Amino acid sequence: MERPAVPFPPSPWRLTGDMVVSLWRVPVDELPSWPLPSGVRPWVVRRRATVLTFWVDYRPGGVLAYRECLIALAVRHGHRLAGSAVAAWVDNEQSLAGGRALWGIPKDLGTIMLRADSGSSVRGELTAAGAAPVRVTYRDVLRLPFRLPARAHLVQQLSDGTRCRVPMRITGRPALGRSRVTTEPDAPLSVLARHRPLLSLALRDFRSIVGG
Repeated sequence: MERPAVPFPPSPWRLTGDMVVSLWRVPVDELPSWPLPSGVRPWVVRRRATVLTFWVDYRPGGVLAYRECLIALAVRHGHRLAGSAVAAWVDNEQSLAGGRALWGIPKDLGTIMLRADSGSSVRGELTAAGAAPVRVTYRDVLRLPFRLPARAHLVQQLSDGTRCRVPMRITGRPALGRSRVTTEPDAPLSVLARHRPLLSLALRDFRSIVGG
């Protein structure tokens, strides 16, 4: 039986909250078999790919309030660099339906806990059906005294096979820090637990626009 359609906000989505972002350099032969849109390939330097993880607490004030764990792969799209979301979990059915329908982001439902243990540290846990829990810990090392603006775009594939470009704009208060992911050795995201991120940062009180 098909699940009933879930209404969701139209694009673009204006969202606000806090997030922890980490950048990883992972050997190509350790990457899971994540599907990519046609004409898109991983950006590989010295036999390593670049993976980005996002643990996000979207709060009231945006079009939706929910929590998300998203994994993106840095890719080449023609002669340009972009990102492609290869896996994502959310705890909100509207976000799941909208992310898939509007932009081809492969969202699934999960139970996500994100807790700020103090003003400078964050703990998170993702539990999804059929998978071992994934945990993240983060702590600030250096807070920066300004709001950081950034632009990027994702390249995704819609359910009808159409390639989709997803523009994103964000600004927030950054802090450089240290993070670590832990999970079971045979879990889907164990590749991240076997490595340390090259860079981690928190972006607090962010304002973002996804889509356009």
